Amino acid sequence: MISATNIELAYGKRILFKDVNIEFTPGNCYGLIGANGSGKSTFLKILSGEIESDKGNVSVGPNERIAVLKQDHFAFDEETVINTVIMGHERLQAIIIERDEIYSKAEFTEEDGIRSSELEAEFGEMNGYEAESDAAVLLNGLGIPEEMHNLKMKELEGGDKIRVLLAQALFGNPDVLLLDEPTNHLDLKSIKWLEDFLSRFQNTVIVVSHDRHFLNQVCTHIADIDYSKINVFVGNYDFWCNASRLIQKQKQNENKKATDKAKELTTFIQRFSSNASKAKQATSRKKLLEKLSLEDLPASSRRYPWISFKPGRECGNVILELENLTKTIDGEKVINNLSLVVEGGDKVAFVGDNSLAKSTLFQILAGKMKPDSGSFNWGQTISTSCFLKENHHLFEKDMTLVQWFLQYAPKDEGESFARSFLGRMLFTGEEALKKTGVLSGGEKVRCMLTRMMLSDSNVLVMDEPTNHLDLESITALNEALVAFTEVILFASHDHEFVSTVANRIVELTTEGCIDRKMNFDDYLNSADVLREREERYGMVTEMAA
Repeated sequence: MISATNIELAYGKRILFKDVNIEFTPGNCYGLIGANGSGKSTFLKILSGEIESDKGNVSVGPNERIAVLKQDHFAFDEETVINTVIMGHERLQAIIIERDEIYSKAEFTEEDGIRSSELEAEFGEMNGYEAESDAAVLLNGLGIPEEMHNLKMKELEGGDKIRVLLAQALFGNPDVLLLDEPTNHLDLKSIKWLEDFLSRFQNTVIVVSHDRHFLNQVCTHIADIDYSKINVFVGNYDFWCNASRLIQKQKQNENKKATDKAKELTTFIQRFSSNASKAKQATSRKKLLEKLSLEDLPASSRRYPWISFKPGRECGNVILELENLTKTIDGEKVINNLSLVVEGGDKVAFVGDNSLAKSTLFQILAGKMKPDSGSFNWGQTISTSCFLKENHHLFEKDMTLVQWFLQYAPKDEGESFARSFLGRMLFTGEEALKKTGVLSGGEKVRCMLTRMMLSDSNVLVMDEPTNHLDLESITALNEALVAFTEVILFASHDHEFVSTVANRIVELTTEGCIDRKMNFDDYLNSADVLREREERYGMVTEMAA
């Protein structure tokens, strides 16, 4: 168990937490949610002891161990992968080091014998003899094969390092597990493994994630940071969404009733206060009005951008035709003999375990890269707007957001139009004068979505548009794409996003693609798809979004 009492933290005039009191109990998984900048990661650091609050304290059960998903991807570069995982249990690691030092001595004293027996007993109690095999199980589950277990961390790619650090946090059955964005860079197979692991985990879990499907699968409670406080709701993320909207609506209704009653009383008092026969009633109502309190709804820290894509015209009969498209990058054939016909109304999610293949396809369709062979043709009525991962060129010029926006706005529009549009995308007031060089990842994504909205295109091409967005922005984008009436070609690791937007799934394979007109969940559970995947790969494989 871990609890926080009277926690307060402020940076200058900005108050992150005030009088926060919360208890996290064993057997539960708490999803810590809140708008960008609300303090989710900061609160995890307060719980772990990495930073101190201005006021209040954090307490943990006696002899309980906290494990944290480390964010420094270079801290263990000189360690082997397997040792990095075991280092997640600091006491066990200390025993291993002291034990090895004793056994490496040229002469073994009586004191060494006594100490070594004490260490061996403690080592056994901690399941130290199974440490390497336990670490290997975690690594395998997270997609790190055995041939990589004895490599040094510096030899791994960034995404694999993150998987190892996640295994480190999970190692040794910690009493309290703190996870900040654990699904980042994981494929669907690894995410499913993590979901199953956390569902079986008997101790306390507190997790920050922008993956709504993941939160729905693992969370028993939602801890909502808003108004500088944290409120706990029993249930998963969808339950919290429904419950919080209901509470907000009830407050608004109560305020409306109180406002209406106040108007009624004020009108009566003004009308009859000078009327002798009604003076007593007017006085009575005046006292009632004084007692009537209006509960002001506090300004939520949550902000939803306004996202809406309006096609300038409907798509014609011919949308896109790909024939035998092939592309090799650095000796790897990432797209091989891909043929595909996109039809009206298609919302196609491109999936598969090779993210480079998807990004390469989108680069080709956007005209940023040429295929080695094969061809693709857009229909004559088609206008496209593309959201690509490689977007640095859009922000190279040092200019304000207003200036950046006006590059893509209609020629007769000026600063007031730009500020109004940017305001709906959460760039209000002075934020509209921010320089493009200092924008965060999430702010750049919102800018790119703004650019796409101005295009009036009838085909949207989007490569991982949910990266860097908070839950509110993901929700707004999700709803906008569901409402879009024309064609979308996209890729995303967000399970909920894919399952609610796509009506057609195209899995890129080494031999072309597997193509099905169905939603994502049906695709994942289709026996027909599993058979085709087995035929192509020679075995049954899991598939990544």
